[in-house]
Amino acid sequence: MISSSRLRVVFALGSAQTLAWGSTYYLPAILAEPMARELGLATGTVFAAFSLALVVTAVLGPLCGKRIDHHGGRDVLALSSLVFAAGLATLGLANGPLMLWLGWLVIGIGMALGLYESAFSTLTGIYGRDARGAITGITLLAGFASTVCWPISGWLEAALGWRGTCLVWAGAHIVLGLPLNRLMIPLGIQPASPPGDKPVQEPAGVGLTMGLLAFVFAATWFVSTAMAAHLPRLLQESGLSAAAAIAVAALVGPAQVGARCLEFVLLQRFHPLLSARLAAIAHPIGALGVMLFGAPATTGFALLHGGGNGILTIAKGTLPLVIFGPHGYGLRQGLLMVPARFAQAFAPFVFALLIDDYGSGALWLSAALGVLAYGALSLLQRTARGLG
Repeated sequence: MISSSRLRVVFALGSAQTLAWGSTYYLPAILAEPMARELGLATGTVFAAFSLALVVTAVLGPLCGKRIDHHGGRDVLALSSLVFAAGLATLGLANGPLMLWLGWLVIGIGMALGLYESAFSTLTGIYGRDARGAITGITLLAGFASTVCWPISGWLEAALGWRGTCLVWAGAHIVLGLPLNRLMIPLGIQPASPPGDKPVQEPAGVGLTMGLLAFVFAATWFVSTAMAAHLPRLLQESGLSAAAAIAVAALVGPAQVGARCLEFVLLQRFHPLLSARLAAIAHPIGALGVMLFGAPATTGFALLHGGGNGILTIAKGTLPLVIFGPHGYGLRQGLLMVPARFAQAFAPFVFALLIDDYGSGALWLSAALGVLAYGALSLLQRTARGLG
């Protein structure tokens, strides 16, 4: 039975995460073109500034995680709301490329402070080893970030322009995000040396295990970001019309949420390594179908990719917790995600070049990365004692 206090925390943090993701990470998909058009820039410049934000997030992530380990995540998350508001306001007032880049740089700082890694670390500080269910819960809510926020951003852009959209989202972080993060989340600091809380992984194998996890996260985030940026185009290259490609791509969101429900209801009784391995191999299976059979296999591909991506988001939070324990979780999570953030920053550009040259054959790269991630997780099962 889940306590009402835990439900309140999950709802508050999940709602704040939905706002954080929807108004930052998913914003360029709607506003990049009107931003670039009014400022007299290439659309690629806006996405390059967004990539800068992801690099900033990678660099600052470990510091934010360490801060959460020692002082709890409530104030860090509350600060992220203020930083997001400042960055979005800067974008809304931008009169040239300098303020555009500055706005995205500030948003990158906010993402280091306030996206999933900080939320997962905060929950671990509150609930310790029992945080897995809460982590799944917030990803269930935030899984609707694009579904909810893309239409809102599109409607606001049509009504108020892209500047007004940025300013409205900035205000939302002050009016909604800040109270959710500051008033409804406990402080939650893990003891310096939790009694009897020993990591599953033996100290001698920590380096190898960290390396394997970092590779898995980098490979899967590269694939996830590449698909988020190019999936409709890839589906068209596979033989679908533009309208059909958008309709099939829209299945990814429900598949993500459905898979997270499966994780919450069924897979929690198993070690998260099992979930991660199933999720890692889902994209390669779907991609192979598209490369062999073309358009008829695209629906299955979208469902498999979405389901796998949904579970892998949870695994990024739960695997380090189960393997190493809650002590030092924030710093460790930040370090593990550094390669993933850099991979994420360059994925849209690299995959765009591959599609230009090879069409849907670009899926060979994403499928290969998924297979390698599955192999790394299988090796992890052998190297980390107690995993199964």
